[in-house]
Amino acid sequence: MARVTFNNRPNPFYTTLKSEVKKYFTENHIPSTGNGLLYFKTLLFLSVAVYLYIQVVFFTPVWWIALPMCMLFGINAAFIGFNIMHDGCHGSYSEKDWINNIMGLTLNVLGSNAFLWKTKHNVAHHTYTNIDGLDADITQTSLLRLAPTQPLRKIHQYQHIYGMFLYALISIAWVFHGDFSKYFSHKVLNTEIKDFTLKEHITFWVSKVFYVFIYLVIPIYILGFSTFIVGFLTMNLSLGLVLALVFQLAHVVEIAEFENATDADLSIEHEWAIHQVNTTVNFATNNRIVSFFLGGLNFQVEHHLFPKISHVHYPNIQLIVKKVCEQHNLQYRQYPTVGQAIASHFRMLKQLGKA
Repeated sequence: MARVTFNNRPNPFYTTLKSEVKKYFTENHIPSTGNGLLYFKTLLFLSVAVYLYIQVVFFTPVWWIALPMCMLFGINAAFIGFNIMHDGCHGSYSEKDWINNIMGLTLNVLGSNAFLWKTKHNVAHHTYTNIDGLDADITQTSLLRLAPTQPLRKIHQYQHIYGMFLYALISIAWVFHGDFSKYFSHKVLNTEIKDFTLKEHITFWVSKVFYVFIYLVIPIYILGFSTFIVGFLTMNLSLGLVLALVFQLAHVVEIAEFENATDADLSIEHEWAIHQVNTTVNFATNNRIVSFFLGGLNFQVEHHLFPKISHVHYPNIQLIVKKVCEQHNLQYRQYPTVGQAIASHFRMLKQLGKA
């Protein structure tokens, strides 16, 4: 495993930024964790999930209604991940750790594992953003070339075409392969998974059994296998596509920077915070509907700089971040709309597919 070091010399950028953000919360007398909006979204998305599950499994409507409901269930599951699980696993949902842990476990209810995800996301991705060899988010499969330093294969020239199909499979891949690979290897790419306690082992297996029972056994028993598999695939393909696209738009786009730590130790000339600004991109931050459903993941710059702050504060934090970036001559990277970000991502895939 290559060793990555950032420039640790005192830098006025992050010092100033943290001071300004802290002053914002102090002067407004508000906590940096979740508020009423977050609690409302929690109730909304969890209620929709329970309603759709009961309707599809126990009161199955005709297929042309059931299939859109399965699709909506998958999309709503992604919203649970973006809004509830994500804040919970980062410790920004509440000031109370036990509440954060419960909210993080919504990922287990959806089939994956919060403990493993924290290493993959909070450690490997947030520390080594867009660093090839350490950031697991840009090393998904050899069928995709997501960084300019990764090996080029002939098939990659078509990845901008087949990429969407692979993205749709990501939920199934996580639940049935990725989690088990991390569990038995005790690694996320090249990052060791630490503090794997007996409690986490038990939680892992209980969660997997729960998933099989709720999402496979009960639906197969009530609906029959053929009906089940159509609904199950519709739900998971919708979930996977939304998950993958949203996360890719923040980092695998034309204006994001990349680093390489696959062959040798890497010394980055900037401090960690500047690296985050250089490798992370926002999109559609003026669109309140997008911000509501994506849990602030369109404010990725703010999230990477302040992962312990709940996403409900990002629209206000953004004003501060943009101002301080301008003061220190740093490029604040963003796309005005979702469409422009998606177009940039697929242009990037096409570019990375060429020699």
